[in-house]
Amino acid sequence: MKTIGIIGGTTWVSTIDYYKMLNQKINKALGGNHSARVILYSVDFQDVMTFKAEGREDALKKMILDAANKLDYSGAECLLLGANTIHMMATFIQERISIPLIHIGEETAKVIAAKGLKKVALLGTKVTMEKNFYRDKLAEFGINTIVPDPDDREYINMTIFQEFSKEIFTDEARDKYSAIIAKMVKQGAEGIILGCTEIPLLLKQEDFNIPLFNTTEIHVDAAVKFAIG
Repeated sequence: MKTIGIIGGTTWVSTIDYYKMLNQKINKALGGNHSARVILYSVDFQDVMTFKAEGREDALKKMILDAANKLDYSGAECLLLGANTIHMMATFIQERISIPLIHIGEETAKVIAAKGLKKVALLGTKVTMEKNFYRDKLAEFGINTIVPDPDDREYINMTIFQEFSKEIFTDEARDKYSAIIAKMVKQGAEGIILGCTEIPLLLKQEDFNIPLFNTTEIHVDAAVKFAIG
């Protein structure tokens, strides 16, 4: 079994989900008392928020690259960035480490393409929804991406940073997200990308008729395949 490296803490709430799911899926695949070989480097999310607020993109890149290098040097054989938004620097990181970076957007695109879907809605932080780094990966697979309107993007972004990152998941948020998804369906979305690794902790597939793409699970599945494939 290969060793999986994860940069976590972005946020710790979803990092726990990553770790639990990795071990569950490794054990299901291999049986016995098998668990995942994982090296986790967890950053302080306040540093991420501070650099973001101050527009210090270079400092943020340096922090994530430092974490990636430490995982690389420690014996990790692949790298997971444990958040969709951090993938805005995936190319920058991959060019500076010796191990493969498993890209959450690319793996999500593969799963959507395999289902034959051509138009999906993307929910995530404002950065993930508004910049091109994620939708470009989807476009490579012939997938058209739509996002919520500005007010809904603001609401989603607020809940991620002010609620979900602190392990606060409310019925109010669940109802609001459901209403946003209904709008996306009316706009032609054939599926919904839960493009923030905290959103799958709020929304469950059994509550929706449209396919929800849990990016955390998709990312984990790809890592497990790499580790034991």
